[in-house]
Amino acid sequence: MTDLWQLSARELASWVRQGEVSALDVTESFLERIAAVDGAVRAFIRLDVEGASSRAEELDRRRSSGETLGALAGVPIAVKDNIAVADWPLTCASRVLEGYRSPFSASAIERLLEAGAVPVGQTNMDEFGMGSSCEGSAFFRTHNPWNRDRVPGGSSGGSAAAVAARMVPLALGSDTGGSIRQPAAFCGVVGLKPTYGRVSRWGLVAFASSLDQIGPIAGDVEDAALLLAAIEGHDERDSTSSVRPPSLGGAWRDGDASGLRVGCLREIEAASLGDDVRSSWEQALRRFEERGARIVEVTVPSLEAAVAVYYVVANCEASANLARYDGVRYGHRTEHDRSLEALYSGSRSEGFGPEVKRRILLGTFALSSGYYDAYYGRARAVQERLRQELFEALEQVDVLAMPTSPSAAFALGERVEDPLAMYLSDVYTVPANLAGLPALALPSSLDSEGLPLSLQLLGRPFEEAALLRVGLAFEQAAEFSAHQRPGLEAT
Repeated sequence: MTDLWQLSARELASWVRQGEVSALDVTESFLERIAAVDGAVRAFIRLDVEGASSRAEELDRRRSSGETLGALAGVPIAVKDNIAVADWPLTCASRVLEGYRSPFSASAIERLLEAGAVPVGQTNMDEFGMGSSCEGSAFFRTHNPWNRDRVPGGSSGGSAAAVAARMVPLALGSDTGGSIRQPAAFCGVVGLKPTYGRVSRWGLVAFASSLDQIGPIAGDVEDAALLLAAIEGHDERDSTSSVRPPSLGGAWRDGDASGLRVGCLREIEAASLGDDVRSSWEQALRRFEERGARIVEVTVPSLEAAVAVYYVVANCEASANLARYDGVRYGHRTEHDRSLEALYSGSRSEGFGPEVKRRILLGTFALSSGYYDAYYGRARAVQERLRQELFEALEQVDVLAMPTSPSAAFALGERVEDPLAMYLSDVYTVPANLAGLPALALPSSLDSEGLPLSLQLLGRPFEEAALLRVGLAFEQAAEFSAHQRPGLEAT
């Protein structure tokens, strides 16, 4: 019999619902896998072995009593450490939140529990979601399962690495400027950023409130869709939550690309891509044509300004959102608290890491008197222009296709001392956040060093079903198979 940890989420849920395997057996299989390989990858900050086992036993009792379990029955899931789970620590991989435990669960977690999922632990991340390599954690660095000398991407690097190494079949991440899609790309798995408002942000620790979205990381497109279906939908506790009905129906699973119009952006310069990335992207476009799609060239002139706009808007919102961490109400409190000013400055200086401090300072400067219009006001104006250009492009095509990242996973430590090079890792992912569009990253091929490369698809707002349909068609045509995973041996 195949090891349970090698099965997809939908296979596991089906077996548990039918009683062919117990939820406890599934949970124990994945916990054993974590114990065997996470010493090398370091995807998890903390595990809840006892809680996961108790949850699985409860599901088995409910099934034995005749209850029909949900779509994720018995499926282990990892949770990024900025999404609240009741009674679990919630640190955002930061010292500033040490000792804090969440008194409630995020809406997305509540819905996962209703669907029968089994949360097993929290995954590592760049502190407060600010990073593209998972090297900015206050605790330790996470390694890419394909090559442990490479980064897993960020900020949801722990979640992507955990899925790639088959320590869990599904994981939750959050995406502010590519933090689901870029690590999914580097780790050879599927990452989906839903439309802004499709998934409730209630219980997600805010980085940039107008950009953040919770989304799935999975081994393939169908598992990503399974997780999205469980967590999407309106939530009265989130004022930005859309009232639109759920997005997914059965028709998207036909994987038919015939007649589809796939947009190729004129502004993507082949010279800016590595040889392997350029070759993979061009091959991806040919794959679509072979499946009956038509490639249409479109233009988004403001694309070149996207990174600059993002790092103004996101940092301004971060400077406001992170002002709450002051050492008074919860989290880290300095011992040097002889005055209120000393309490604030000491707690924040000791609690925040260098990248978080950098972004708070940049955001505070851009919002300060005399600079607001020149930086934040101007950035928001260009953001609106970019949004309109993307919407106009999507009127001409069904999806936009572009590389997820300009390179494969880079070496650990390579960009730590060069923030600009790190920021440019997001050049193709930030447009979807700035426009609130759904975006899907999926493996396309391996480069000459055996590292995963990825294709990104952008869709129209709230048309996740159409996006997943195109993604499934590409997945079926691509050289990269969902069964390809890193050759990670037990340690």
